[in-house]
Amino acid sequence: MTTPSPRRTLRIAMNGVTGRMGYRQHLVRSILPLRDSGLVLEDGTRVDIEPILVGRNAAKLADLAELHGIGQWTTDLAAVISDPTIDIYFDAQVTSRRAEALTAAMKAGKHVFTEKPTAETLTEAIELARIAENAGVNAGVVHDKLYLPGLVKLRRLVDEGFFGRILSLRGEFGYWVFEGDGQPGQRPSWNYRSEDGGGITVDMFCHWNYVLEGILGKVESVTAKAVTHIPTRWDENRNAYDATADDAAYGIFEMEGGVIAQINSSWAVRVYRDELVEFQVDGTHGSAVAGLNKCVAQQRAHTPKPVWNPDLPVTESFRDQWLEVPANADLDNGFKLQWEEFLRDVVAERRHRFGLLSAARGVQLAELGLRSSAEGRRLEIPEITL
Repeated sequence: MTTPSPRRTLRIAMNGVTGRMGYRQHLVRSILPLRDSGLVLEDGTRVDIEPILVGRNAAKLADLAELHGIGQWTTDLAAVISDPTIDIYFDAQVTSRRAEALTAAMKAGKHVFTEKPTAETLTEAIELARIAENAGVNAGVVHDKLYLPGLVKLRRLVDEGFFGRILSLRGEFGYWVFEGDGQPGQRPSWNYRSEDGGGITVDMFCHWNYVLEGILGKVESVTAKAVTHIPTRWDENRNAYDATADDAAYGIFEMEGGVIAQINSSWAVRVYRDELVEFQVDGTHGSAVAGLNKCVAQQRAHTPKPVWNPDLPVTESFRDQWLEVPANADLDNGFKLQWEEFLRDVVAERRHRFGLLSAARGVQLAELGLRSSAEGRRLEIPEITL
């Protein structure tokens, strides 16, 4: 007679799933597949996933629950947080509502998994990390880009010493977000109002901090310029409004070991690259260019000798001189992979590697980036301690 594998259920309250990111990446591409397949742990235990939808719009929540066969939804956040049967609280709300909800959830003994930025200020972000520590709960922050195939390959090259001494990183991110007067904008209008927590520096510098930490190491200083290239946009109701938040940010980050990173972020740029974000790392022994999925590399011994001659047209194809880095593994959706890792950590009662202190460093980099832009100077980044 075969002994059945042990089972347990994790009930996850998901707040903010009516938004683009919360719905597409977290609900549809992560939690629903895990609900359907279950999560099997190393010891054979099967973990069943049960999502509970949370939000402010009852009609939207009801529609999503019916569409995806989800048995429970609510607009009563306080009731969810106080419910002892709920194990994990997930937050994909707008940033201005996040710190209060995360605080209440952790003080109620819930494990938390959250989008970033985790708070509007560094003080709040550090306090969240302190609350998690005192409450003894597991806290995870979405670091999705480190799980993407392109950056997984790039990190592998770093780990294997491919680059020799790393000199620099160059990053290009962004695309043209329509103003909304003709074609609707691809991003919500609050993204362009600083009073609502908008701005590309706040949005993206928290990503760049964990990307740089995860690939190259600690960020030690920042010099940035944040600008609003398009001062007027039109909201979801086609009403014109003043864009009070920055829609482009140009940053120089000095890293430990003397590495210089430059990353341009813009919602006012047209794409002429293979992917919406690309990072080029150059070292003494080789270089690589990674996007979300693809990574190509060029070794020192295979590097051609370009000759600058403005009088003659270029006849060589520089892109053809790079070799693609193989995946060597099946890499699933980055959001789903991190969800799996976090849920395994919750069951095993071990600390998740990307926690609220990492998120606080991202908020810190955004704050200092905006201050650098306002003051027109380079700023060193102090160590954060609880």
